[in-house]
Formats: sequence, C-alpha cells, structure tokens
Amino acid sequence: MAEMISCEEVSVEVDFYGLYLQDWDDSQVPVPFPEGWKAGPFLYARPGRLDITSGGHTHTAGLTIEVWDAEPSAPSGEWEETALTEIFSTSGQLEVGGVAGGPMPEPIQLSDRACTWAVRVACKGRAEVAERARQGVPDDVVERYVFQFWPQA
Repeated sequence: MAEMISCEEVSVEVDFYGLYLQDWDDSQVPVPFPEGWKAGPFLYARPGRLDITSGGHTHTAGLTIEVWDAEPSAPSGEWEETALTEIFSTSGQLEVGGVAGGPMPEPIQLSDRACTWAVRVACKGRAEVAERARQGVPDDVVERYVFQFWPQA
C-alpha cells in the first residue's frame, strides 16, 4: 500500500489561462517556461516541465502537492479533468508559476535527488472559474488542483 511522504498546499496566480511546474534547476529544462507556451490541452508534458491550461484567464488557483512512495489511489471526489504523465527532475524540486506572473519564490520539494516522477493531476472548479473570470477577477480560490507524485520504477 502506498504511503504519503508529504503534502503541501500552495496558491498560484494564474494568468493567460495557464500555470506550469518545471524543474527548479531550469538549466536542465530544454525549453524553459514560458517558451512554447500556448493554451491547449489540460496538461501538456515537456521534458522537465508540465504546462496546465486553466479554466479561467486571471485568478488564484489552489494546489495540493502530494508526494508518495508508490502509486496512490486517485484522489476521491468528482473532478472535471484528470491526466497522468511523468516529469524528470534533476534537482528534486519544482518551480510553480503563472504565464506572465512568473514563479512562486519557494520551490515545491519532491525529494533530495534526481528522479523521474509519475504525476497524476486532477482539477475541479474549471467551469465555475471560467464563468466568474468573464465577469472579473475572482477574489477567492475557485479552481483547485491535486498533483500526486510518486517515483517511477
């Protein structure tokens, strides 16, 4: 049975319908964010980087980052979008940010070593934030993500 190693709750400022996670050591990312960014599918994986297209243009999204020792059960509840992919991190840390707003000041800690991680992403609140963002910038967190990371065998 999989055991959770850590769980972190963070907020990210989404802009231009996007947010990203990439290796903290961006010298190891062949195409660092925002190069090549365009709103598209829910999740687009590139080497060392994950691009996520949000439901709303400008707002604050809530992220739950879970690190597991093996593949966990999918997060419970109803989700509007889910995806499964992988990311290689040389630093063991990830940068998180919005398209124009840039990265958050502190990294997300996955481990203390280089590793290829399986990643499950689940999102809810997309339809609501899309509607509310058309009327202005929502002043509360509407769109929520769960990122589950576990080492690839």
